[in-house]
Amino acid sequence: MRVLYYLDSFNRGGAEIQTLDVCRNASRFGIDIVVAAGEGDLCADFRDSGVPFYTVRRRMPVDASLVSTLRDIIKREKIQIVHSSQPVEGLHLFLASRSLNIGRVQTFHGFLPDRKNRWAARFLISRLDANLVVSRELSVWLEKFTGLDLANTLQVIHNGPDPERLSPTGYDVRKELGIPSDALVIGMIGNFYRDQRKDQTTLAAALGKIAERIPDLHCLFVGKTESGAENKVQVCKNIINEAGLQDRVHFTGPRNDIPDVLAALDLFVLSSFHEGLPVALIEAMLAGVPALVSDIGPHREATAAGTYAKIFRTADPDDLAEKAVVLLKDPEMRAGMAAKAKTFAYDNFSIGAHLKSLRRVYEEVLSK
Repeated sequence: MRVLYYLDSFNRGGAEIQTLDVCRNASRFGIDIVVAAGEGDLCADFRDSGVPFYTVRRRMPVDASLVSTLRDIIKREKIQIVHSSQPVEGLHLFLASRSLNIGRVQTFHGFLPDRKNRWAARFLISRLDANLVVSRELSVWLEKFTGLDLANTLQVIHNGPDPERLSPTGYDVRKELGIPSDALVIGMIGNFYRDQRKDQTTLAAALGKIAERIPDLHCLFVGKTESGAENKVQVCKNIINEAGLQDRVHFTGPRNDIPDVLAALDLFVLSSFHEGLPVALIEAMLAGVPALVSDIGPHREATAAGTYAKIFRTADPDDLAEKAVVLLKDPEMRAGMAAKAKTFAYDNFSIGAHLKSLRRVYEEVLSK
C-alpha cells in the first residue's frame, strides 16, 4: 500500500519525529511511504530515510496552489491513502484528493491551541475514513471540544519511537557542558511553547530544594523556544539565578543528539500541563532512563498509572523536589524502575507496535 504523508514543516517536534520513525521502518510492514513537506531542521533526516520526498510550501491558510501540487503527487505516485498529522495539513490533503478513490486518515497528536486547526478539525472529522488519536485523554478532549459523538469515530493508536534510533553514539554531553562525570544530572526535554503545554517553570522552582540535599546536582533544559515564549525561558532563568544555580543549570536549546543527552541523565523529568502522548517520556523509558512526571492523564497512560515512573503533583515544585531527591539518593531504585519501564515501553510503545496498528487501520480503510 502506498501512503502520502504531508507535513507543513520539518521542524523538530513529536509529530515530526514520529513520522520520521515511520518512514524509516514502514517498508518492513508492507507500507510504502511518500512524503511531502515544507522546510525545517529535519529535512536531511527525511531525505536520508530513503522514502520519495517532495518539498512543498504552504503560503496561505488555505493554499490552492499547494492543493494542486499535492494532487499531482497523489496521481504521480499512485497513492492509495493520504495521512496528515495536523488538521490544516489534513484539510489540504482532503481537498487534493477530492473525487479520487483513495483513503483519508488524520492523526491528532495533541490539543489544538489555534483557531485555524480547530476549525479544520471540526470540518474534517466526519469526512475522513479514519481519525486516530495518540492517547485516550486526547480522545475525550476531542469529543468534548467538537460536541460530536465520536465514540465510534476515533481510534487510539499510541505513538511509538524507534528503539534503534535511541542508541547513543558515545559522545560525552557531560564533558561538552563542563559537568563532572560523578555529578547527578536531571533533565527535561521539551520545547518552550507560548501556550500552556510544557511546565519548565515548576522544575526550575524545584531545583533549589533539590540542590540543598544533592550538592552536586546539575540540570539540563533541552528544547527550542517558540517565538513568543521567550518570557517563559527568562522566568526560569530568573528563578535559577535567585537560587544561585546558574552555573549548574544548562539551557542547551534544540539538539539532534537526544540519545547522547539521555545517556548523560540520571533522572528524566517531564513537567507538563497538557500532552497528546509524551514521546520524550517514551524515548527516555526506551533508553533506560528512570522518569519523574507530572500527574496528567497521558503521563499516567504512558506509565501504567505510575507503575513505571514516579508521579508528582502537577505544578507543585515541592512535591517534585521531594520525589526527585528520593530517586537521586537511591541508585538501585532508579535502576530497577528504569529496567522495568524499558521492557514495558518496548512492548507497548515501540515503532513495531505502532506500525502493526497503523497497517491494520490502513487495511480497514482500503477495504471500505
